[in-house]
Parts: sequence; C-alpha cells; structure tokens
Amino acid sequence: MATLFVIKNCDTCRKARKALEEKGLPYQVHDLREDGLSAALLEHILARVPVLEALNRRSTTWRNLPEEDKQDLDANKARALIMANPTLLKRPLLDTGDEIRVGYRDGDYDDLKG
Repeated sequence: MATLFVIKNCDTCRKARKALEEKGLPYQVHDLREDGLSAALLEHILARVPVLEALNRRSTTWRNLPEEDKQDLDANKARALIMANPTLLKRPLLDTGDEIRVGYRDGDYDDLKG
C-alpha cells in the first residue's frame, strides 16, 4: 500500500489525496507534524530522493530558519535540518513502494494503478 506524506493544512496535499481517492488507489497517510519523522524513515526517503531535491526552500519553516542555517548548505546539513524540522520536506511525498514522487500537480498520479 502506498504512503502519502502530508501536512494536513497543505492545499497541495489535499489535492493529492483527492486524486488518489478519485482513482480508487489504496493509501495510508503519514502526517509529518502529527506522526513525526524518524531517522530510519528519512533515510528511506533519501535513498530514493536526493536530499537537496527533498528540501522545501519555499516553506514557512525554511523562511523562519536563522540565516546561518541556510548558508553553505550541503547534503549533510540539509539532512540535519530536515530531521530537526520535518516540515522542511517537500510535500506531498508519495511512496508507492517502487518510487517516491515529490510534490503534486494535476495529472501526476494518472499513470498509477491500484
């Protein structure tokens, strides 16, 4: 079963959930705020998605970080920032078991089969 990593008040996450439901695809929801992010789960995600691609630099969390945290960003620093602030992960993230898809735009899940 697929897992959709979300934040409940995210409009894009709502659109992704609606798209999965309309296709009748079974999935479970993992809310990054409520359910958290373990080191093992982050490593699972980052094994399939490059860390700098998974980092959401448009989020409120990113904007609220101290400037020194944003400077000289490399993979290790990004990983540590995401562990400390799980909402820095781009979302939604859809883990189909075979791949992890980052973000959502209309039509992104059209090729998925249940």
